[in-house]
Amino acid sequence: MNMSKKDKISAPAYRTGRSVEVPFKLPKMGESITEGTIINWLVQPGDSFEEGDIIVEVGTDKVDNEVPAPFSGRLIETKYNPKDVVKIGEVIAILEANDSSSKAAVERSRNQSNKESKPTQINPGDSIKKTKKIAPIQSGAASSTYHVPVNRTNNFYSPLVEKIARELHISFEELARIPATGKDGRLRKSDVFKYLDEGRPAQFAQPVAEAGYSIPQLNLDKGKGKIIEMDRMRQMIADHMVYSKHTSPHVTAYVEADMSNMVNWRNAHKEVFQKKYEEKLTFTPLFVEAVAKAINDFPMINVSVDGTNIIVKEHIHIGMATALPSGNLIVPVVKDADKKDLPTLAKEINELAEKARTNKLKADDTQGSTFTISNVGTFGSLMGTPIINQPEAAILATGIIKKRAEVMEKPEGDTIEIRSMMYLSLSFDHRVVDGFLAGSFLRRIADYFEQFDFKRKI
Repeated sequence: MNMSKKDKISAPAYRTGRSVEVPFKLPKMGESITEGTIINWLVQPGDSFEEGDIIVEVGTDKVDNEVPAPFSGRLIETKYNPKDVVKIGEVIAILEANDSSSKAAVERSRNQSNKESKPTQINPGDSIKKTKKIAPIQSGAASSTYHVPVNRTNNFYSPLVEKIARELHISFEELARIPATGKDGRLRKSDVFKYLDEGRPAQFAQPVAEAGYSIPQLNLDKGKGKIIEMDRMRQMIADHMVYSKHTSPHVTAYVEADMSNMVNWRNAHKEVFQKKYEEKLTFTPLFVEAVAKAINDFPMINVSVDGTNIIVKEHIHIGMATALPSGNLIVPVVKDADKKDLPTLAKEINELAEKARTNKLKADDTQGSTFTISNVGTFGSLMGTPIINQPEAAILATGIIKKRAEVMEKPEGDTIEIRSMMYLSLSFDHRVVDGFLAGSFLRRIADYFEQFDFKRKI
């Protein structure tokens, strides 16, 4: 009986001559990871490899991993190319195992999709072999006149169309300008590809009922200088930021908090704290503790949007925007921050910060955040307007703590005192978070900072 190519891939293994061919699946790389991006094949079809050799580099969100060979053999065929996005458990290659290792190879292949692999993480600063690049789409490549559809009433987009839009930075406004040929006026994948082939002629257009729109030829002077290619992490950060701004209508609110009690308490107890718990006491665990309490008070800030549904998260996982040695940004996550005491928070935060500094963060360390804190004061900034870390609904920025002369209102009269002051800014998704909720939540955080118990025991 002849077996088709598709049937062979789905089988656990098949024998040819004195060898056994084994489907090589993309292994699990963390509980919350469902897909990965092929970065580079380090072994090419026809090449031999030893057990433990790195076969392929796979990117998952912001952490890159090296996937090792489960046995010694030869690479027969690859199923995906660099930059392809692959679901966990999909067959990405066919490997050939010698008879001496075929039994172990088949057993590992069967168990691969059920057991979490231990891929080797790639440091973000490491160089990666160059892959073929996709030529950028030129927005005025087609006709200079484009008639924008004005009667589009079906604004439903399939997940595939949304995925294409995210990857190519196509906003929902631009999607609405693309002529749709699907049933009931629905935009199809083929409509998007046709539009891309035409050079995105409506990228800067606006709906006009009768007359066409003449696309301006923007020959911007970008200047001359040294050209530095973005590394992969910087490209992913750029994509994530652009997507966030396209997805969420950002609004930012500000408050000022008197941090004097917290600052004085930390200065008085940080040495004792370190001796007792063998951990440095920074401001970050104190910030995380207060923010987690405020989220418990206002659970509708701890949400994400799924179409027309709002998902209120069961857990409070606080992300901490952290700079890597390469200068790129990553967000390690403190899980269930509301259920941990200050020593535990300090320990976990110090460990995550050290992993970030030494490029040792694992995929699970950066997954699952429900709210993010960005401490822009670390770099001396007075305040910031952070971009929401999708799919969250809000992000907090804490500015530099600075001593100032402040007017203090007291029953016996006003006085001028030197106080430690800090600005807080909250960027929120106005689709689901209104000004009253955002303002109340932000004020509550400031209240927890200002009302910090100076007599608190460690």
